[in-house]
Amino acid sequence: MSVWTRITEALRALAAGEGLSGLLDRLRTPPERSVAFTIAVIALGAKIAKADGRVTRDEVTAFRQIFTIAPSDTAHAARIFDLARQDVAGFDAYARKVAQMFEAGDPVLVDLLEGLFHIALADGDFHDREAEFLKQVAAIFGLGDRCYDALVARLVPDAPRDPYAVLGVDREAPLADIRKAWKAAVRESHPDLHLARGLPEEAVRMAERRMADINRAWEEISARRAA
Repeated sequence: MSVWTRITEALRALAAGEGLSGLLDRLRTPPERSVAFTIAVIALGAKIAKADGRVTRDEVTAFRQIFTIAPSDTAHAARIFDLARQDVAGFDAYARKVAQMFEAGDPVLVDLLEGLFHIALADGDFHDREAEFLKQVAAIFGLGDRCYDALVARLVPDAPRDPYAVLGVDREAPLADIRKAWKAAVRESHPDLHLARGLPEEAVRMAERRMADINRAWEEISARRAA
């Protein structure tokens, strides 16, 4: 049974008057956790798209690109997106529900935060309200400022491309310590880890992109230190 089939069944099972955030409360164990993760990504995606006051076609397109939604599943995703936009619950409520599904700082939460960055940046601007939204989500997820700063360094076009920020290390750190940080980041971001946990393909794709950036940052630092 596909994740979208499970989502459709979950939506059909909504009790009268229960909001989308209420549905997430009931989806805490496998395979429902995979469904909850996907729903939460869509819901938070809708919220970040509205963070600057408007939802653009580019943001909706970016969402579809990130999650590679098949034409047959577009209606399911659109319904969740619209429900989230209309839900009175704020983005922090969704973020806290997601945080309850995982340990603080879990790599899956990094995947979700990264997906939100992609949607926020789809219209070509990184607004102050979007930055504050994402920083608060990072804090709720227990990811900290270094994780947020790493995503800014990797993804925001006008941000300095700082390999140290990407790896979350100090510029003065010994190379041996940086190497340890790089290895830890590779382990935590490895796509096979997400596959083993039974998470959706969306999370796996984001992990693959992060792996490439992490390796590039290590190569750049190594080259600088060797010069």
